[in-house]
Amino acid sequence: MFRKLLDSGQAGDNIGALLRGTKKEEVERGQVLAKPGTINPHTGFKSEVYVLTKDEGGRHTPFFTGYKPQFYFRTTDITGEVNLPEGVEMVMPGDNIEMTVELIHPIAMEEGLRFAIREGGRTVASGVVATITK
Repeated sequence: MFRKLLDSGQAGDNIGALLRGTKKEEVERGQVLAKPGTINPHTGFKSEVYVLTKDEGGRHTPFFTGYKPQFYFRTTDITGEVNLPEGVEMVMPGDNIEMTVELIHPIAMEEGLRFAIREGGRTVASGVVATITK
């Protein structure tokens, strides 16, 4: 939508915005533009994740607590550390798992937000934020 005033934009939309007092170098890919106080950044969350099998283009080996892949939310990517629930030693390709994630930097997120887990340039799992913990 060129030359039209819009009330909102979604991830993937191209928009033009005048940000007074903000330098070009202060804005990065993946950042969220929102009214002050309407979105809070978080680093920790519980999630429901499906790990792709080798046939689906995913991993062919399991991962354990401490695994640190890239998490892709909307248009941003960030490293996070996986913590598996008590009693779960490892996650095999093809498993559905509830796990806790701790990101290295806070990002804007809400419950229900979908994400992909990637390593080596390929998607190895997909998930959804179930509960925000931090």
